Amino acid sequence: MKRKLAVAMAAALVLTTALAGCGNKTEDTKSEGTKTEDTKTEDSAKGDEKTDAVSAEKSEGDSFTVGFDASFPPYGYKDDDGEYVGFDLDLAQEVCDRNGWELKKQPIDWDAKDMELSSGTIDCIWNGFTMNGREDDYTWSEPYVDNSQVVVVAEDSGIKSLEDLAGKIVEVQADSSALAALEGDQKELAGTFNQLTQVPDYNTAFMDLEAGAAEAVAMDVGVAKYQIESRGGGYITLDETISSEQYAVGFKKGNEKLRDQVQKTLDEMSEDGTFMTIAKKWGVEDAVCLGK
Repeated sequence: MKRKLAVAMAAALVLTTALAGCGNKTEDTKSEGTKTEDTKTEDSAKGDEKTDAVSAEKSEGDSFTVGFDASFPPYGYKDDDGEYVGFDLDLAQEVCDRNGWELKKQPIDWDAKDMELSSGTIDCIWNGFTMNGREDDYTWSEPYVDNSQVVVVAEDSGIKSLEDLAGKIVEVQADSSALAALEGDQKELAGTFNQLTQVPDYNTAFMDLEAGAAEAVAMDVGVAKYQIESRGGGYITLDETISSEQYAVGFKKGNEKLRDQVQKTLDEMSEDGTFMTIAKKWGVEDAVCLGK
């Protein structure tokens, strides 16, 4: 009897110990779960802080990061000295100087511009950025340049009109306004091409044109003018345009405070003549529409 009682008591003791252990494990798990949730909350808060920082109104001493395509002259590009220069970058520098901000020039892959903006890597996209067709995707400044999409061919190619592009290989920059036009309103025209090829930048397109790998390049008129002049001629722009559009500065959707600060400064620059002085420096004065 005593033996049976001892066995029963031992079993009860083991069961009690096991239950206590399970209870502690459950509490530990709950504690770990709470810790994980707290960590997630902290990370989320940090992410919100980063977003707020990018969207917030700028103060004197703050940095202002401009995202731009580094191969889009004369609006933004790397010169022979390895410096990032251009019309839009000069405008951005003047805006920063007047507000006491530090300009940070951030070259980006053009087809990744939305990711750069939404992640907070850049404050705006400012580099020959077409607003037409994207009105609801960003918070925009007022348009400041009238632009058109044109086709560039070799001077001795025999191509004189858009109809002559039938059966030809035409190149265009990926995610560009020229591509949008050829896939949109000018889709019928693009259907006559032998091939419509996308390239990362217009330097590549012109090298292909020179090598005979492409027979035409569709691009912005200002960039076409610069590329032709910088190469000493040998190319022409067809008289017929593919589309017309306007450039503006694109901010993250809803970031109206920063947009308003920049727009106010641009308006002041237009009124005192600084805007046009910068435009003349880069040969785009005829395209300026701000203040007109």
